[in-house]
Amino acid sequence: MKTVLCYGDSLTWGYNAEGPSRHALEDRWPSVLQAELGDGVRVIADGLNGRTTAFDDHTAGEDRNGARVLPTLLGTHSPLDLVIILLGSNDMKPWVHGNPFAARQGMARLLKIVRGHAYPLDAAAPEILLVSPPQLTRTRNIEFAEMFAGGDKGSQKLAELYAGLADETGCGFFDAGSVAVTTPLDGVHLDAENTRKIGEALAPLARVMLAL
Repeated sequence: MKTVLCYGDSLTWGYNAEGPSRHALEDRWPSVLQAELGDGVRVIADGLNGRTTAFDDHTAGEDRNGARVLPTLLGTHSPLDLVIILLGSNDMKPWVHGNPFAARQGMARLLKIVRGHAYPLDAAAPEILLVSPPQLTRTRNIEFAEMFAGGDKGSQKLAELYAGLADETGCGFFDAGSVAVTTPLDGVHLDAENTRKIGEALAPLARVMLAL
């Protein structure tokens, strides 16, 4: 049995801008990935609304700093064969950082954590698939427009920066923006069709990285 950890934010949690609400379980991209990979693989979804790569955000009750939480999850779910990381959108919030290069540096920190973790029973470090989020888009939703002010421009650089990081570190890479677009309802999240597209597109890459 192969095990995959999907580590992300609201795009992984399944935030639905309509309502707002949460997408049905079967429409969330980790669930779609599970269905595509079949019973020989266990896909674990760990998405938290507002999670960043490696930066604090004290506006919520949960710890949104991805670098601080990740080691606990690596130990909890070990042994792992593949970790898929889809983060960066929330780094674009002005009060978090708002700088795409900072998100790249935060992602680099996550890669080091995955590779350097002391896994239980001397388990090997898993493969890593780095995924850049779909670009943020402009919206008439005043709350989200202010929350991510300037993020539409910054997010346009994430795919290139993440691709370069993946090349440097020998990780897998996928640009989710190549198959999915954010909804104009809030400019950040995905409708059910687009979140399913991510799971479908990641499946062939995951099969190769899992040697299925």
